[in-house]
Amino acid sequence: MTNPKSTQRARNEVGTPAPVSSWAVGASFLRLFAVQGSWNYETMIGNGIAFCMKPLLRGLPEERYRAALARQGRYFNAHPYLAGIAVGSLARGELDGEDPVRIDRYRTALCGPLGSVGDQLVWAGWLPLCSLMALTAFALGAGPLVVVCIFLGAYNAGHIALRAWGLRVGLRRGMRVAPALSNPLFRDGPAVLARVSAVLAGLILPLALQRIIGPGRVLAGGVAVVAVVGAVILARFGARATGWRAALALLSIFVLYSVAH
Repeated sequence: MTNPKSTQRARNEVGTPAPVSSWAVGASFLRLFAVQGSWNYETMIGNGIAFCMKPLLRGLPEERYRAALARQGRYFNAHPYLAGIAVGSLARGELDGEDPVRIDRYRTALCGPLGSVGDQLVWAGWLPLCSLMALTAFALGAGPLVVVCIFLGAYNAGHIALRAWGLRVGLRRGMRVAPALSNPLFRDGPAVLARVSAVLAGLILPLALQRIIGPGRVLAGGVAVVAVVGAVILARFGARATGWRAALALLSIFVLYSVAH
């Protein structure tokens, strides 16, 4: 492993890639969990991007180091779990001595894709699926602690892996990271997660409701019918059953049930 102190003392000329130690990569990865710590309406997560990038840029000459941090601390908006792609690729551009004007253009172009892809993959796909996985455990008889652990374990495993992958691919590909965003995970993942969540919701929600209300022969038959019908409907319209739509539909059902009773 490269000595972090010698890396920090390195003074490379423009156009010569500066070394990046494993220590610096690890420090940058840990900082990704605080990328929203200085969120504000003026720069959004721009300050957080610069904060995460600091360990990676320590090997630059002082003048380039300060200019790079000032440039990266400006306005930037993206999904926080995909911010690692921006941190890695922009840091590699700074280390490789890319033209600052080109870095600024590339930085602006990153905002849209990293925001929309992350929202669809995480908020509309992974989060609802993890919730339904935990609800499945509840419907099958798991206790509250087990249900919470399943949700937190699955959800955190997903977003931690996404952060680590983003930082690694960004550092490796630099400002040619666009092909990584065409990965099938990003292209087809949200639709697949939506379909799986829709089918799982149709099967599990009635069973979870039965456990809440209590056992009963007549009730069990009704719940089974609702489960089958719900699974068929949600499977048919799974592409439209995004996380927020499913949550809104479920909330509406419970409101109507409360009013009727």
